[in-house]
Amino acid sequence: MNLAPSLLFLGVRVDRFADDWTATEVSLKVRRWNSNHNGAAPGWSLFAMTDPFFGMMAHGQLGQGYRIWNTTADIEFIAPGRGTVRSTMLMPHELMDDIRRTTADGSKSITEHETRIVDSNGALVARAHQTLYVRKNAQ
Repeated sequence: MNLAPSLLFLGVRVDRFADDWTATEVSLKVRRWNSNHNGAAPGWSLFAMTDPFFGMMAHGQLGQGYRIWNTTADIEFIAPGRGTVRSTMLMPHELMDDIRRTTADGSKSITEHETRIVDSNGALVARAHQTLYVRKNAQ
């Protein structure tokens, strides 16, 4: 993931994927080449820190038998992101069990997810929200 151009050129780094796909940790070290005119992380970089990961964690846990995509996403900017900013996204097994049960008969599952982006002092920089759509593939 760290070589994916959409993340690499923004300076977003995947620090850890849990082996069981329940957590992802990402960071962005704000430097001159990837900051805005105020020396802070641009909004698109903060958004990119969270965009693909809930869907990836769901896919990692559910496997090939499901259609998974984000249907909506938004981000609420709280404070300028300077220095190194981080986010930890969680996708617990219990949620995946609920999704499996909901989609077992071909129904869709719509779940809401939120993560926080914080600076090196733990101060809130942004909140990102996503809606994840999951449906079992027709057999």
